[in-house]
Amino acid sequence: MKAISPISTRLRSQFLGYGLLGSALLALLSAPLAHASPPTPPQPSLHVQAQSWVEVEPDKATLNARLWENTPALSTLEESDSSALSDARERLESRASELIEQMEATGLERNAINAGSLNVYPEHVQGPRNEDGEHETLQRTRLERPITVELTDLDQLSQVLDALIAAGVNSLDGVQFDLQDRDAATDEALVKALEKAQHKANLMADSLDAELDHVQRIEETQSPIFQPRMMAMRAESDSAANQSGAASDYSPGTIRIDAGVSVEWALKGPDAPRRPDSDVAAQE
Repeated sequence: MKAISPISTRLRSQFLGYGLLGSALLALLSAPLAHASPPTPPQPSLHVQAQSWVEVEPDKATLNARLWENTPALSTLEESDSSALSDARERLESRASELIEQMEATGLERNAINAGSLNVYPEHVQGPRNEDGEHETLQRTRLERPITVELTDLDQLSQVLDALIAAGVNSLDGVQFDLQDRDAATDEALVKALEKAQHKANLMADSLDAELDHVQRIEETQSPIFQPRMMAMRAESDSAANQSGAASDYSPGTIRIDAGVSVEWALKGPDAPRRPDSDVAAQE
C-alpha cells in the first residue's frame, strides 16, 4: 500500500476549507433581498404649549419701619461729644420699647415684632454761612433701629399702621403682601397650565380625527413666577392722622402667579395625520 505524504494531506485540507468558505459566501450572496425589513416610519406626535395663571388673595403682610435719633451737628473740626451719642442711644431705645408696647397692645404676639440691631451712620449736613458767605459743613451721627412687623391676620393691618404712625416712626417703608403657603399657589398655577395643555391637545386631535397616545415629553417653559405685592406707604404726622378722622382702609388686592408648560403626545391609529416632520405643533 502506498503511503500518503503529510504535505498532500495539508494541501487537501486547505482546499476543502476554501471550498466550504466559498459555498457559504455564495449562499449569502444568493439570499433574496426581499427578506430585509423596511425602516419603521417615525410615530406622528402632537406638541402643545400652554400658559396659565392664578390670582390669590394674600394672607400675610410684612411692615418695615425705622426709628432714628441724631446727635447734635457739630463742626468737623470739633471733637464729637461721647455723652451726646449715649443720650441719642437712650432716646432711641426708649422709643423702640414704647413702640413694641403699642404693637403688643393691638393684640400682636411678641414674636411677630422684630426690632433689628442698632445701626450707626456718620452724616454731613449743611450748616450756617460763615463770614465768607459759604455754608459750613457740620457732622453728626445717626443711630437707627429697623422695626419689622409680620401679620397673618390682615384685619389687623389698619390698626397696626395707625399705631406705628402714632408712635412717631421716622420712616414707614411700605407693606409687603405675601402668602403663608407659596408652594400650594405655585402648584395650582402649574396644574392649570397642564390642564390647559391637555384641553388644547384633545381639541386639536379631535379636529384632525386623530387619537392621543402616551405622553412623550413634558417641559416647563416658564417656572411659576411669584412676586410679593408691595404697597408704598409714608409716615404721616400725628396731626395729619387726627385730621383724617376715621382709620384708613388698606386693600391688599391679589397676587398673580404665572406658569407655562410644553407637552408632546404621540398619536396612534392609521388615521393619525402625518407631516414631513411627523409633528403637529401648537403654541398659545
